[in-house]
Amino acid sequence: MWRRTYLFLLLVRLWFALSPSYLHPDENFQGPEVIAGQIFSYPVRLTWEFTTGHPIRSVFPLWPVYGLPMLLLRWLWIGNGNDGEITPIAVFWALRVLMFIVGFVLEDWAIHELIQSQRQRRIAVLLVASSYVTWTYQTHTFSNSIETLVVAWSLVLIERIVASPERSSILASVVLGIVAVFGVFNRITFPAFLLIPGLRLVPYYWKNPLSLLAISAAGLGTTALAIILDTAFYAPHSISWSELIRNPVLTPVNNVLYNLSSANLAKHGLHPWYQHLLVNLPQLLGPAVLLLFLRPRLSLRLYSAISGIVVLSLSQHQEARFLLPTVPLILSSVRLPKSVKVLRVWAASWIIFNVALGILMGVYHQGGIIPAQVFMSQQPDATQAIWWKTYMPPIWLLNGKNEVLRTQDVMGMKGEMLLAELQKIATCDTPADRRSSEYLKEGNGTYLVAPLSATWLDPYLPNKGLEGLRFREVWRHQQHLNLDDLDFGEDGVWDTLSRVIGRRGLGIWRVTKSCPGVKSR
Repeated sequence: MWRRTYLFLLLVRLWFALSPSYLHPDENFQGPEVIAGQIFSYPVRLTWEFTTGHPIRSVFPLWPVYGLPMLLLRWLWIGNGNDGEITPIAVFWALRVLMFIVGFVLEDWAIHELIQSQRQRRIAVLLVASSYVTWTYQTHTFSNSIETLVVAWSLVLIERIVASPERSSILASVVLGIVAVFGVFNRITFPAFLLIPGLRLVPYYWKNPLSLLAISAAGLGTTALAIILDTAFYAPHSISWSELIRNPVLTPVNNVLYNLSSANLAKHGLHPWYQHLLVNLPQLLGPAVLLLFLRPRLSLRLYSAISGIVVLSLSQHQEARFLLPTVPLILSSVRLPKSVKVLRVWAASWIIFNVALGILMGVYHQGGIIPAQVFMSQQPDATQAIWWKTYMPPIWLLNGKNEVLRTQDVMGMKGEMLLAELQKIATCDTPADRRSSEYLKEGNGTYLVAPLSATWLDPYLPNKGLEGLRFREVWRHQQHLNLDDLDFGEDGVWDTLSRVIGRRGLGIWRVTKSCPGVKSR
């Protein structure tokens, strides 16, 4: 029964990994898009974190996580005699499958290593495997998802070191030194989760100087490699050893300094200190929060989660995904209710919570963006695209089309300003625009991508007259919800939900306008 349930949950995880939901732009812009621009010929757009004078994102962890799989795909593609580059959407799905495989292998393996009791281990594995966080966030290309695995395996290595004789712990110390530096360059929040568990190493290394030397040498060597890669990536030209020594790029230091400034954090949103504890943690754990406070199981894993939550709560910018490493740590550190009746009620609420959040976040959340971008890459006439009320689209999926297609992200723009912008860039209406697919033969085309719930557009879409803009719907995707378009204050709760959920979907319109001297009929 346990094995069948686990296998079923594994298939559920794979199904969500292959669903095109888009949880946050960072899953592309802080990882795959950066490396795709280095390996393939796709033009990409680097975000401010990589283009500022003091870059705060390291490329060192991106190469083993995304670079090596992309190189392997490219080698297989060329080795099979194919011409040109592999299509970006194939790379996109390959990375999703990779995150699925790495997730269930390393995350579940770590739980097996950290829990000695077979019964407790099975409960912990099932809880983690049945969490919507595992189905969605952990199968997406987030640095937070990688951090979750690095934290779990750091705890495994700490346990191995303190439980081993000195000679046996040297190899584990070397690996921990490499993994710890990788974790810091991946996310500066990583050390927060090792504050308490790391204290176990202090007396051990005091008594075993060879192991201390091993972890120090491995850490310093990995740090040097990371700095070299980052400096070479951000330098506008080839660097010499003297330049590397004089002007190294220290991305973790830059990241810390950036996040120490309240003015910088205000650009991304400021939150109260209790945001993680009272809002984000229940959002991730649902009914398991009750078990955390009522039936906790004291363990190194729980202490790691607590130290992470406390340290991260000191920051004024707090997003739920920052707590991803705590999810498997907490779910493997709780006891289920003793009463059979209470257990059934809790299990039912756990299933309902995760199925609902799984479908919402894993299928519908901005679910049309990836398919829409693939559609745009196939439009030969597309030269202008405006994305309104959606997340920023990953332009590396345009498959080189972005060399001629200008993508504008105007998520929060007012409707009047949107129309003014469309009026400036819309092409002139021609007879070809009136026929089935003749417009694709045009040299230029302007497209608007927007959620179907954007009712502000409704009065303008049916326009067939000679004046104003004309909108021709060419594509739509129903499995798309725009949760950033909730306006309870102005529309009320029921009307807002009816609009956003009832009119779910993402649409693409080809936009034209009447021009003097151009025959439109």
